[in-house]
Amino acid sequence: MIDLSETTFAFDDLTADAARHLARLISFDTVSCKSNRALIDHMADFFGDLGGRITILPDETGAKANLIAAFGPEDIAGIVWSGHTDVVPADEPEWESDPFLAQIKDDKLFGRGSCDMKGFAACVMAVAPQLAHAGLTRPIYLCFSYDEEVGCLGAPAIAEYLEQLPVPPEFAIIGEPSMMKLITGQKGKIAMRAHVTGTAGHSSFAPEHVNAIEFASKAVERISERGRRYEKEGPFDQDFTVPHATMLVTMMQGGVATNVTPDSCTLTFELRSISGMDPEQDMERLLDEITRAVTPPMQDKFPGTGIRFEKIFSYPAMGDARETQGFQRYADLLPAWGGKVSYGSEGGVFERIGGIPAVIVGPGSIDQAHKPNEFVAIEQLATCIEFLNGIVDFLSSE
Repeated sequence: MIDLSETTFAFDDLTADAARHLARLISFDTVSCKSNRALIDHMADFFGDLGGRITILPDETGAKANLIAAFGPEDIAGIVWSGHTDVVPADEPEWESDPFLAQIKDDKLFGRGSCDMKGFAACVMAVAPQLAHAGLTRPIYLCFSYDEEVGCLGAPAIAEYLEQLPVPPEFAIIGEPSMMKLITGQKGKIAMRAHVTGTAGHSSFAPEHVNAIEFASKAVERISERGRRYEKEGPFDQDFTVPHATMLVTMMQGGVATNVTPDSCTLTFELRSISGMDPEQDMERLLDEITRAVTPPMQDKFPGTGIRFEKIFSYPAMGDARETQGFQRYADLLPAWGGKVSYGSEGGVFERIGGIPAVIVGPGSIDQAHKPNEFVAIEQLATCIEFLNGIVDFLSSE
């Protein structure tokens, strides 16, 4: 492994700039449970020094923030380049190097966030000096959000800000890792938690108790049955690898000992939806069905028992933007089509809240995300820079 601070690069200058920017971005530990302000301030200073119009949108605590850096005119519809600044934890013992100290080996740059998705941000920073002096005919909005990994929590404020501009953007490119292929759809997600409250006692007197796990299992069966219905009945979109919505239980916790009837049980479950569905209505109907099936027999036995639900987070699906005016303007510049994906991004947020159609194009493979020894191939950074520069050139000559 090579310490980037002491590296002379064998690739072109812009790619070398991107690698150095990426090393600096990786050094900021922006795991979602921590502040991203130092990274945001670093990027804001960089873009601001280039003449960008800087807007920082902090959360209610001030510990986290979104960044918008705008270049070009303000009186015409432009394009968004968007990414998130948070990363998942890097606690796995399999890491072969410090996850927050970028390293290069075999033309791959390693570090937490290198692929998902600080690599895209680094490419944007490498291109920014050319962008700032390009004489753009349409604006480019560089947008970087907080807490995408835990439910796209920062992106709505950016979408609302952009939607309220005198002339909002007409198109967005989300830099999630796609191997620099064009992704034209993304599933939405609703993550839920159910709390089942029963009564405890010595298990030898089980008939006198309300077993929380027993009744939670009835909820699990209905959740699973709804997932099977999506699989059989759709709706379907064959552009996805899994061409329909999915629903499943992902975690279940309850009980304290082998000889105690459990008085509580908690389970988490999720719905991943495709564009064209009404996932909120589907979820509401399911929760009502579960409540009506589970709560009455529990309360008949012991008042105060039952089930309640809480939403952990949700984000909308990203629809297919290929028929929109924004997409058509940039269609000749976009890479080969790569299908649609089941992982999340802020694309659906921009579409739903901001009215901005979006696609995903970014460096790296999703297969490397959220894993020990995460990396992005240097070649992917170079391809991304070429792509972004193509947009800058187009908007300088349009």
